[in-house]
Amino acid sequence: MIDVRALAERVGPTLLHLVHVPDSTGCVGDVVITEPDVTPALAEGDLVLGVAVADPAHAVALVRECGAQGAAAVLLKAPMATDGEVRHAAESGGLALVEVRHGTAWAQLVWLIRATLAGTAVEDVDGGDPTSVGTAGVGDLFRLADAVADVVDAPVTIEDAHSQVLAYSARQDLTDPARVSTIMGRKQPDDVLAKFRARGTFRRLTRGSSAIFVPAQQDGTLPRLIMPIRMGGELLGSMWAVVGDEVSEERATAFADTAPLVALQLLRWRVVADAERRRSAELTRRLLESGEGWRAAANELALSDEAHRVVTIDVSAADGLAEGHRLAVWEWITKGIGTRPLIAEVDGLLYALVPDHGGPGGWSALRDTLTLHVHRRAADAPRLLVAAGAAAAVGDLARSRAQAEEMLGVLRSGRTHEPIAVHEELWHLLVLDRMAGAAIDAGIGTLGPLPQLREHDHTHGTEYLATLYAWLRHPGDPRTAGAELCVHPNTFRYRMKRLSTLVEVDLTDPEVRSALLVQLLAERWARHT
Repeated sequence: MIDVRALAERVGPTLLHLVHVPDSTGCVGDVVITEPDVTPALAEGDLVLGVAVADPAHAVALVRECGAQGAAAVLLKAPMATDGEVRHAAESGGLALVEVRHGTAWAQLVWLIRATLAGTAVEDVDGGDPTSVGTAGVGDLFRLADAVADVVDAPVTIEDAHSQVLAYSARQDLTDPARVSTIMGRKQPDDVLAKFRARGTFRRLTRGSSAIFVPAQQDGTLPRLIMPIRMGGELLGSMWAVVGDEVSEERATAFADTAPLVALQLLRWRVVADAERRRSAELTRRLLESGEGWRAAANELALSDEAHRVVTIDVSAADGLAEGHRLAVWEWITKGIGTRPLIAEVDGLLYALVPDHGGPGGWSALRDTLTLHVHRRAADAPRLLVAAGAAAAVGDLARSRAQAEEMLGVLRSGRTHEPIAVHEELWHLLVLDRMAGAAIDAGIGTLGPLPQLREHDHTHGTEYLATLYAWLRHPGDPRTAGAELCVHPNTFRYRMKRLSTLVEVDLTDPEVRSALLVQLLAERWARHT
């Protein structure tokens, strides 16, 4: 327990100044925020914040009422806190009068006082700064949302710049389906976003820096008071308060005053999240290498013993996509699939580790999400190339990574138009790829009749190499072979007859046919390399 004097010292003179303190003060119980024109119901030892106090007469009445009910102190901003009649009322009522320094956000003060009352060592954070508000953990953001909700007297959500919910207040006394679905999904649903976009809300949010009031909508969505959160010109996120109607100017101002504090916490939260992400990425890289530290990395990441796949994603082909934005693209794509795969960035490529199962957070869900994204990609959206290695034990993920990288090479060459290249489904392309590379290195293209046919095609504009390739692929089926070349079957037969007069080749010999097919495959494969 702590008394008023000790509490003010803990919070610090930067925010609070003791105007009057009785010789004997009891312990502070709770923090209460006053309502305009409402007699507060207090308990002994309450600390009363005069957020909506607009004039000295109101302040005097509040102090007298608080004194009569045994409150510990009243906190006011200047000039009310230093008014002579207000001070006299505090002295007569036997309670403390505390001035809240100019520029102090009420939400910041609520948060700090509650942290102090809960025994949080506020002064130990950030090197002993008494005005520090703690680390940037998720719990801090939720406590901050509660404090902002008390200030604006409405349920509040704190969201990032992509409408992802980072925290929300505990109070649910005023709500609607849009808020419920937003909290349940930790993101504003697309239909809700569309309604606010249609009203120009997000355009104002992106460009402005003041609170925005959005009236109630015909579908039953309650009014919103929205505050953009900025730091250094960057839009970090926003606060959304569900209100019954237009709020008073005092509360709207108090709500807006919380924005710098929320901005600070969003920056701290982002720093902590980035540090955690970097640590996770480093451990993931160890697993991808399957070196000596893979077991320790797996334990620290709490990776299950089940088989995993390595998925390689290339987003470097997207025009104007900065290197540092690749992880943001990945997080945006994988929203809603369950537990997100572990991710690391190596040499401009994203590598994901995903359990090889069909449940939430598994390979099946990730594949469906990525396939949908590839098919629905807008013309100006980043183009993704996605390749997956085969499932492997956690200690053997380097093999799955190598397979994924090889499949990515197949995608880059344009040899397949599949949205996602999966190793066990397209292994035959790798066989041809390796074979073509070895054949070219061995110089097999100079053997047999192919050089003569190649020269004839080049000189006379014929297509005998393509005709021979189609015949080898569809032996005894001139209709299918002709369709592949977009010519009539009789035209195809005529070309094959002419070909046999140009070169001497025994197409009845299966080994000759195999050798020709290998040569032609290697040549055609090399064109895509």
